[in-house]
Amino acid sequence: MTLSRRAATEAWHLLGHLKETLGHPRRASWAVRSRRCRQCLCFMRKMLAAVSRVLSGASQKPASRVLVASRNFANDATFEIKKCDLHRLEEGPPVTTVLTREDGLKYYRMMQTVRRMELKADQLYKQKIIRGFCHLCDGQEACCVGLEAGINPTDHLITAYRAHGFTFTRGLSVREILAELTGRKGGCAKGKGGSMHMYAKNFYGGNGIVGAQVPLGAGIALACKYNGKDEVCLTLYGDGAANQGQIFEAYNMAALWKLPCIFICENNRYGMGTSVERAAASTDYYKRGDFIPGLRVDGMDLLCVREATKFAAAYCRSGKGPILMELQTYRYHGHSMSDPGVSYRTREEIQEVRSKSDPIMLLKDRMVNSNLASVEELKEIDVEVRKEIEDAAQFATADPEPPLEELGYHIYSSDPPFEVRGANQWIKFKSVS
Repeated sequence: MTLSRRAATEAWHLLGHLKETLGHPRRASWAVRSRRCRQCLCFMRKMLAAVSRVLSGASQKPASRVLVASRNFANDATFEIKKCDLHRLEEGPPVTTVLTREDGLKYYRMMQTVRRMELKADQLYKQKIIRGFCHLCDGQEACCVGLEAGINPTDHLITAYRAHGFTFTRGLSVREILAELTGRKGGCAKGKGGSMHMYAKNFYGGNGIVGAQVPLGAGIALACKYNGKDEVCLTLYGDGAANQGQIFEAYNMAALWKLPCIFICENNRYGMGTSVERAAASTDYYKRGDFIPGLRVDGMDLLCVREATKFAAAYCRSGKGPILMELQTYRYHGHSMSDPGVSYRTREEIQEVRSKSDPIMLLKDRMVNSNLASVEELKEIDVEVRKEIEDAAQFATADPEPPLEELGYHIYSSDPPFEVRGANQWIKFKSVS
């Protein structure tokens, strides 16, 4: 262990004081010797305290990191994953997959960040710092992280109003997301979008009208094909929107024009407070495309979602047209913050899913049991994530709200400034792109 310059200097001065205090014992009287001994003991205590500070400072935080670094972790591991149910497909995604240590740690951090971010949003909502609609996705982390792991950053994604997780995985920071939730200027939509209207590069929201994003997703896929780009669009909707007529119209157009669109139904078992069995005559959502191939995926297993997404993206890129995925998942919160979530399902049901199928615990167990990571290393990530969330929450509550004069800003992306009428004809707002 190497002492810092400051610690070494302090120790040297203490030794010098000790030498001066002791002097030459034979030339001093008994009283002087006694006084010097007391002073010597005092200096020795200071010396021990200084050494203790140095030792504790050297080993306080890096100890676990040194321990982790000294372990020989595996670089990768192979896992068996659940076979997908198929519709109009002869072959599906693989039933085994390789997870590298680097990817595993990245996925774990991302899922923990989404989980903690949603729990912080819950807290801020209950404190009335976040207002309006707020739909949380804790429990469904394997969907947003797994889908992102299976596509390219240049691919496109559009979803419904349970969008916070996708906003993060598409590249926005927790700070921008929480600030948008609290309606602050530093939010990703400058505080004017809120929970349901967040956007990033190649991410088109966050849409508040049930099912309305599905035709838009088909349009984005049309743009990909029209521009000759090797890109796909992931178009997400929930089981509650799956009976919408506009979804079937989008299926039809996408199949006719062979659009590179992956239609994805996030089936979390309940559309608001209505179970899928009570809402749909057929709950095989992956077969709903009829003439469009489909697959049903374990949406609580990140690796299952990742491999299925890679398979679906490759299918679309090959020019075969659209494909449909059903992700079987579960939300721990109610439909929105106004829904306690226990009037149409039992607490025991929620707890059973948490204990047996939690996506974060599943990945953690796989990594630890396969020597891809240690429990201590993952706990350290947990601590770092909590700190990141707390820092973001402080920013989201301290950042100023956008001024009223900016109400009409950002209507168009690249137009010259123009005036927008307010609540009456005498109120005018300037719009700046």
